[in-house]
Amino acid sequence: MAEWTERAALLFKEEGLKKLQNANVLVVGLGGVGSFAAEFLARAGVGKMTIVDGDVVDITNINRQLPALHSTVGQPKIAIVGDRLLDINPELQLTRVQEFLLPERALEIVTPEFDYVVDCIDSITPKLNLIIAAKRKRVKIISSMGAGGKMEAAKVKVADIHNTENCFLAKTIRRRLKEHQIDKLKVVFSSEIQDQDSLKRTDGSNFKKSFYGTNSYMPGLFGLYAAETVIRYLLKKEPSKGANEHN
Repeated sequence: MAEWTERAALLFKEEGLKKLQNANVLVVGLGGVGSFAAEFLARAGVGKMTIVDGDVVDITNINRQLPALHSTVGQPKIAIVGDRLLDINPELQLTRVQEFLLPERALEIVTPEFDYVVDCIDSITPKLNLIIAAKRKRVKIISSMGAGGKMEAAKVKVADIHNTENCFLAKTIRRRLKEHQIDKLKVVFSSEIQDQDSLKRTDGSNFKKSFYGTNSYMPGLFGLYAAETVIRYLLKKEPSKGANEHN
């Protein structure tokens, strides 16, 4: 047992720590939600991780994203987050995929080798295709819904997408999933009504047409809930003899 895992071992026990070390998790999107989710997973002792992101740090990311500093503006998020994860756990088996997840790539990147997929994409089309890929490949997935336009930490929760409320992203994804006969999806969402005055339109690049104002803590909280869901599942998971459990 590595010295840095001592506190985790006291809580997870040796068996739990081994389950985490043997786990393989895919994190897609390293913005405000995904960067924190990936870090929490690495600090918990997850032994193998693939991270996917094609973006660079923008100065407007500084208020909420883990890799965003004045000194890192213009640098690839995947480089900063990846280096940070390896600095946390030098033995982490890390794969970096530096690209925006185009629709046709989702089915290639998601494979049954993953124990869990963490969807932290904030654009509808790539997000939808990642979810569909995970469902078709029978890999468990948790999907982050909208953290923008929200302020109340106590209203963030994990639920099935059909039990969400006051989330425009969840409403859209739910409708689109129905078209693909997908009726179940575990999500992180906030039941708080979004602040409509914080909405800003974009040029539509990278499948993103608009975004809400976001504070410093809500994206990180969404990432925490996503990581918690994965970690607690992995701790209870029995050694696999075949395909992963379908969510």
